[in-house]
Amino acid sequence: MVSIKEQFEIPAKMKTWAMALIAIGIISVVIGFIMHGTGTEEEQSVFWGTIMYNSIYFMLICNATMFFVCAVTLAMGGWHLVFQRVAEAISVMVPIFGVITFAVFLYIIFGGHLHSIYHWIDKDAVAKDKLLDGKSGFLNPTFFMVWSILSIGLWSILGARMRKLSVEADESPMDYEKGKHFVWRNTVTAGLFIVWFALTIGSVTPWFWLMSLDAHWYSTMYSWYTFASTFVSGCALIALWVIYLKNKGYLEYTNEEHLHDLGKFMFAFSIFWTYLWFAQYMLIWYANIPEETIYFKPRVQGVYKGIFFFNLIINFVAPILILMKKSTKRNYTMMTFMAVLILFGHWIDFYQMVMPSISKNTLTLGWLDFGVAALFIGLMIHFVGKALARKPLVAKYHPYLKESIIHQA
Repeated sequence: MVSIKEQFEIPAKMKTWAMALIAIGIISVVIGFIMHGTGTEEEQSVFWGTIMYNSIYFMLICNATMFFVCAVTLAMGGWHLVFQRVAEAISVMVPIFGVITFAVFLYIIFGGHLHSIYHWIDKDAVAKDKLLDGKSGFLNPTFFMVWSILSIGLWSILGARMRKLSVEADESPMDYEKGKHFVWRNTVTAGLFIVWFALTIGSVTPWFWLMSLDAHWYSTMYSWYTFASTFVSGCALIALWVIYLKNKGYLEYTNEEHLHDLGKFMFAFSIFWTYLWFAQYMLIWYANIPEETIYFKPRVQGVYKGIFFFNLIINFVAPILILMKKSTKRNYTMMTFMAVLILFGHWIDFYQMVMPSISKNTLTLGWLDFGVAALFIGLMIHFVGKALARKPLVAKYHPYLKESIIHQA
């Protein structure tokens, strides 16, 4: 085995960028709080809603990177091992962003009583509304917060368990029995993560956090739509970090074959997201039932119309036209461009999932949104960089490492 650069050293420029983005984010939040956080209920709702959708989006895309690791582990795949540590490092952000998200929920539900964000926290409104009253058995502050704790907590615990198991592949060579036991324990933990992921992201959690912003509306596709949006973004985030490390001379075993497969994931799940987008929109448009169209009216007919269809162009038209070619998925420059575009596009997607429900008649996208996003990006660069530097970039004694080195897409 040739000598490789096993340990990542955080460049000074990376630290500078991280601190600069964090500073921009903090300044934006402080100014935003002064301007909006102490104003009318609508202004406060816009301020806290902006922080909320950013925190949820960035937490879920980081969590999707651990889903990627667990899904490939359950499939007994080994092709990803030469860059698995990148996905593991990104997943370190789940508990960090989770704490921020939970704190925002605590304030909205118990501190600010911002009924224009979550209508169902207004007891008087629930008592007068038969539909909200019928959902109050599960759509209530206690159940919401307990489920949020369980969701974020178990994602963090099971993710940490996967990362801890991964470190064992750095210690010493494994014989057949030890390697078999190691793979089995990884498979069991990955299975537990996938089951919990399915019960949360694939089902209940998006209902609570996002769909209940429009408590009178529901969609059976909503959780899958949220999953598709965050998973394709998670794959794009992995690709972006892989390309960055390759450009810095790391990940010598990672090559265009691995990048090609990441590109295929980005392409495939962009199409899957579009299928869910179209199916959800088309069925509601065709039926034209008032209690279903209330979700789309401010997005398609109101001030958010441009954002709504711009979102489709970025997240479907661009990926299908650009990522369809084999050569594009092997080109570092084009993959970097598409990864950034997909991350931005699905950030816009989360914006239009949340903000039209909070501020129906005013387009709120502006400096505060980008400032808050800068804060989360800065935090991610800082902590992911530290996580990458903490252990070797390749698990050199993993039983499947050779399979990953000789991988061909």
